[in-house]
Amino acid sequence: MNNEELRYPIGKFAPKKTYTAEEVKSNILRIEKLPAALEKVISTLNAKQWDTPYRDGGWTARQVVHHMADSHMNAYIRFKWTLTEPTPLIKVYDEKAWAETPETKLDPIISVSLLKTLHVKWTALLTLLTESDLDKEYTRPDKKDPVSLANLIALYAWHGEHHVGHLKIVAGKS
Repeated sequence: MNNEELRYPIGKFAPKKTYTAEEVKSNILRIEKLPAALEKVISTLNAKQWDTPYRDGGWTARQVVHHMADSHMNAYIRFKWTLTEPTPLIKVYDEKAWAETPETKLDPIISVSLLKTLHVKWTALLTLLTESDLDKEYTRPDKKDPVSLANLIALYAWHGEHHVGHLKIVAGKS
Protein backbone atom coordinates (compact mmCIF):
# COMPACT_ATOMS: atom_id res chain seq x y z
CA MET A 1 0.00 0.00 0.00
CA ASN A 2 1.23 3.51 -0.72
CA ASN A 3 1.15 6.24 1.93
CA GLU A 4 -2.15 7.70 0.68
CA GLU A 5 -3.83 4.25 0.90
CA LEU A 6 -2.43 3.80 4.40
CA ARG A 7 -3.70 7.24 5.46
CA TYR A 8 -7.13 6.74 3.89
CA PRO A 9 -7.79 2.99 3.71
CA ILE A 10 -11.44 3.52 2.73
CA GLY A 11 -10.80 6.73 0.77
CA LYS A 12 -11.20 10.34 1.82
CA PHE A 13 -14.52 11.60 3.14
CA ALA A 14 -16.53 13.17 0.32
CA PRO A 15 -19.31 15.36 1.75
CA LYS A 16 -22.48 15.88 -0.22
CA LYS A 17 -24.62 19.01 -0.32
CA THR A 18 -27.71 17.02 0.67
CA TYR A 19 -28.54 13.53 1.90
CA THR A 20 -31.68 11.52 1.24
CA ALA A 21 -33.62 10.03 4.13
CA GLU A 22 -32.31 6.61 3.08
CA GLU A 23 -28.71 7.83 3.11
CA VAL A 24 -29.15 9.33 6.57
CA LYS A 25 -30.69 6.10 7.84
CA SER A 26 -27.84 4.07 6.33
CA ASN A 27 -25.24 6.37 7.89
CA ILE A 28 -26.90 6.10 11.31
CA LEU A 29 -26.78 2.32 10.99
CA ARG A 30 -23.06 2.53 10.19
CA ILE A 31 -22.54 4.59 13.36
CA GLU A 32 -24.59 2.09 15.36
CA LYS A 33 -22.53 -0.86 14.08
CA LEU A 34 -19.14 0.75 14.65
CA PRO A 35 -18.47 -0.62 18.17
CA ALA A 36 -19.06 -4.21 17.03
CA ALA A 37 -16.81 -3.75 13.99
CA LEU A 38 -14.16 -2.24 16.25
CA GLU A 39 -14.36 -5.11 18.73
CA LYS A 40 -14.07 -7.64 15.92
CA VAL A 41 -10.85 -6.20 14.53
CA ILE A 42 -9.17 -5.49 17.87
CA SER A 43 -9.87 -9.03 19.05
CA THR A 44 -7.22 -10.12 16.52
CA LEU A 45 -4.48 -7.80 17.80
CA ASN A 46 -1.60 -9.16 19.84
CA ALA A 47 0.24 -7.20 22.57
CA LYS A 48 2.93 -5.92 20.17
CA GLN A 49 0.40 -4.74 17.60
CA TRP A 50 -1.31 -2.42 20.10
CA ASP A 51 1.82 -0.27 20.00
CA THR A 52 2.35 -0.59 16.25
CA PRO A 53 1.53 2.40 14.03
CA TYR A 54 -0.64 1.77 10.98
CA ARG A 55 1.90 3.73 8.88
CA ASP A 56 5.22 5.50 9.38
CA GLY A 57 4.46 8.62 11.39
CA GLY A 58 0.92 7.44 12.15
CA TRP A 59 -0.73 6.64 15.42
CA THR A 60 -0.43 3.27 17.11
CA ALA A 61 -3.47 1.00 17.27
CA ARG A 62 -3.81 2.00 20.94
CA GLN A 63 -3.86 5.71 20.04
CA VAL A 64 -6.35 5.13 17.22
CA VAL A 65 -8.85 3.51 19.59
CA HIS A 66 -8.45 6.24 22.20
CA HIS A 67 -8.79 8.87 19.45
CA MET A 68 -12.03 7.31 18.26
CA ALA A 69 -13.55 7.71 21.72
CA ASP A 70 -12.34 11.31 22.00
CA SER A 71 -13.55 12.24 18.54
CA HIS A 72 -16.94 10.58 18.84
CA MET A 73 -17.55 12.25 22.22
CA ASN A 74 -16.81 15.60 20.60
CA ALA A 75 -19.17 14.78 17.73
CA TYR A 76 -21.96 13.84 20.13
CA ILE A 77 -21.52 17.15 21.96
CA ARG A 78 -21.56 19.02 18.63
CA PHE A 79 -24.91 17.39 17.89
CA LYS A 80 -26.30 18.50 21.24
CA TRP A 81 -25.06 22.07 20.79
CA THR A 82 -26.51 22.24 17.29
CA LEU A 83 -29.86 20.91 18.44
CA THR A 84 -30.09 23.34 21.34
CA GLU A 85 -28.45 26.55 20.07
CA PRO A 86 -28.89 28.52 16.85
CA THR A 87 -25.89 27.78 14.58
CA PRO A 88 -23.38 27.41 17.41
CA LEU A 89 -19.70 28.08 16.97
CA ILE A 90 -18.15 24.82 18.11
CA LYS A 91 -14.78 24.40 19.76
CA VAL A 92 -12.14 22.51 17.82
CA TYR A 93 -9.44 20.50 19.53
CA ASP A 94 -5.87 19.45 18.75
CA GLU A 95 -6.31 15.76 17.88
CA LYS A 96 -2.56 15.13 17.81
CA ALA A 97 -2.08 16.58 21.29
CA TRP A 98 -5.08 14.61 22.59
CA ALA A 99 -3.50 11.42 21.19
CA GLU A 100 -0.53 12.04 23.49
CA THR A 101 -2.32 12.63 26.81
CA PRO A 102 -1.39 10.12 29.55
CA GLU A 103 -4.50 7.88 29.39
CA THR A 104 -3.75 7.04 25.74
CA LYS A 105 -1.00 4.76 27.04
CA LEU A 106 -3.55 2.75 29.03
CA ASP A 107 -5.57 -0.28 27.98
CA PRO A 108 -7.70 0.80 25.00
CA ILE A 109 -10.60 -1.28 26.27
CA ILE A 110 -11.55 1.75 28.39
CA SER A 111 -12.19 3.66 25.18
CA VAL A 112 -13.96 0.68 23.60
CA SER A 113 -16.31 0.56 26.60
CA LEU A 114 -16.94 4.29 26.32
CA LEU A 115 -17.64 3.99 22.57
CA LYS A 116 -20.10 1.14 23.10
CA THR A 117 -22.12 3.16 25.59
CA LEU A 118 -21.80 6.43 23.70
CA HIS A 119 -22.97 4.85 20.45
CA VAL A 120 -26.11 3.45 22.10
CA LYS A 121 -27.06 6.93 23.33
CA TRP A 122 -25.91 8.68 20.15
CA THR A 123 -27.81 6.29 17.88
CA ALA A 124 -30.94 6.76 19.99
CA LEU A 125 -30.63 10.52 19.49
CA LEU A 126 -29.91 10.24 15.76
CA THR A 127 -32.89 8.00 15.05
CA LEU A 128 -35.21 10.55 16.69
CA LEU A 129 -34.05 13.54 14.64
CA THR A 130 -36.57 15.20 12.36
CA GLU A 131 -35.88 16.37 8.83
CA SER A 132 -35.64 19.95 10.10
CA ASP A 133 -33.18 18.81 12.81
CA LEU A 134 -30.94 17.31 10.11
CA ASP A 135 -30.78 20.70 8.40
CA LYS A 136 -29.53 22.48 11.53
CA GLU A 137 -25.94 23.66 11.27
CA TYR A 138 -22.93 24.61 13.34
CA THR A 139 -19.86 26.58 12.38
CA ARG A 140 -16.19 26.01 13.06
CA PRO A 141 -13.74 28.81 13.82
CA ASP A 142 -11.30 27.35 11.26
CA LYS A 143 -13.79 26.95 8.37
CA LYS A 144 -16.16 29.39 6.69
CA ASP A 145 -18.94 27.02 5.61
CA PRO A 146 -21.45 25.73 8.18
CA VAL A 147 -21.89 21.97 8.69
CA SER A 148 -25.34 20.37 8.79
CA LEU A 149 -26.20 17.54 11.13
CA ALA A 150 -26.93 15.32 8.11
CA ASN A 151 -23.37 15.98 6.95
CA LEU A 152 -21.98 15.31 10.42
CA ILE A 153 -23.77 11.95 10.50
CA ALA A 154 -22.17 11.06 7.16
CA LEU A 155 -18.76 12.22 8.38
CA TYR A 156 -18.89 10.06 11.49
CA ALA A 157 -20.21 7.04 9.61
CA TRP A 158 -17.06 7.42 7.50
CA HIS A 159 -14.80 8.32 10.46
CA GLY A 160 -15.43 5.11 12.38
CA GLU A 161 -14.88 2.92 9.32
CA HIS A 162 -11.79 4.96 8.39
CA HIS A 163 -10.13 4.13 11.72
CA VAL A 164 -11.28 0.51 11.69
CA GLY A 165 -9.44 0.42 8.36
CA HIS A 166 -6.30 1.63 10.12
CA LEU A 167 -6.68 -1.09 12.73
CA LYS A 168 -7.09 -3.72 10.02
CA ILE A 169 -3.77 -2.57 8.58
CA VAL A 170 -2.11 -3.09 11.97
CA ALA A 171 -3.85 -6.47 12.38
CA GLY A 172 -2.30 -7.55 9.08
CA LYS A 173 1.19 -6.79 10.39
CA SER A 174 3.01 -9.51 12.28
